[in-house]
Amino acid sequence: MENLGVTADFWSGKRVFLTGHTGFKGSWLAVWLHKLGADVTGFSLEPNTQPNHFEALKLDSAITSILGDIRDLEHLRSSMVAANPDIVLHLAAQPLVRESFDNPIDTYATNVMGTANVLESVRDCPSVKSVVMITTDKVYENKEWEWGYREDDRLGGFDPYSNSKACSELVTASYTQSFFNSDDYGTHGVAIATARAGNVFGGGDWAKDRLIPDLVRAHAEKVAPVIRYPGAVRPWQHVLEPLSGYLALARALYEHGPRFNGAYNFGPRDTDAQTVKTICEIVTGILGDAQKWVLDDAVNPHEAGHLKLDISKAKARLGWEPKTNLDQGLTLAGEWYKNFAAGTDAMELTLRDIAAFEVLS
Repeated sequence: MENLGVTADFWSGKRVFLTGHTGFKGSWLAVWLHKLGADVTGFSLEPNTQPNHFEALKLDSAITSILGDIRDLEHLRSSMVAANPDIVLHLAAQPLVRESFDNPIDTYATNVMGTANVLESVRDCPSVKSVVMITTDKVYENKEWEWGYREDDRLGGFDPYSNSKACSELVTASYTQSFFNSDDYGTHGVAIATARAGNVFGGGDWAKDRLIPDLVRAHAEKVAPVIRYPGAVRPWQHVLEPLSGYLALARALYEHGPRFNGAYNFGPRDTDAQTVKTICEIVTGILGDAQKWVLDDAVNPHEAGHLKLDISKAKARLGWEPKTNLDQGLTLAGEWYKNFAAGTDAMELTLRDIAAFEVLS
């Protein structure tokens, strides 16, 4: 396999249509693509937190930013056609488990019909060669296994968020078979894959009900963080880890076509799947707090107790594997928040982390 690393020699000049660019992962990806010389058009709702990474970066001055809803097919389709992209990266979603219990219909509408709308728009956009649809580690039917889920394990999802993302995988598979079949690649020229990442953290995430932002808020307010499931095990990873996988996959699809169709896990090393309690203690230490937390004794929605990803396929097919370990990633994130709170520019901090990540072997 030739080098599929994240390099400017491939990405410079590529036209990229990125949904969800105002979100946490999307804004990091937009910055990285812009740094690599790509021509980025983002399509997303307005940021839903204050503060947020997108506005802190002043990203609308660096890329073409379109405010829109992926549930609006006509606006999405016309925007994509006008952008004339080579590559489509679909990150827009309702991404929160607890929010999905409060608003299940909106969650399904965004995550299922939004996915269908993106793929339907690709059908009308002949410039597109490579499509990566981002889902989640929670698409699997969770059996509380000790080992990592593989891409061919059964899909499911207990809560509306997880289930809606599993449904989006089925939508993508159906569109691929029906309209972008590999046997007809010479006619349509489109290669499509889905990507499943773990529990992602990094500077600039202020979403509610996510562990690292909750710890940062507790630190700022000088209160003990409230933790729901201290014994729950998750595949934690710095945001740049899965993003590097998405970019490697998009490049493989662009250069090699449907040979790389299918689903791919982009998770951490198995040893970095740790408990919520462990993450809490590491992060509070980085932030400078006493390592204390308070158990949330409220009645909370169901969440999986044990979740890991098997990343052997991404290693074998793409030559991708994590660059950072858990401590390195959490230190990057913790220092980002500390420096931002001290007044350092968000773009400077973000580019600094990207540069540090790029030189890791």
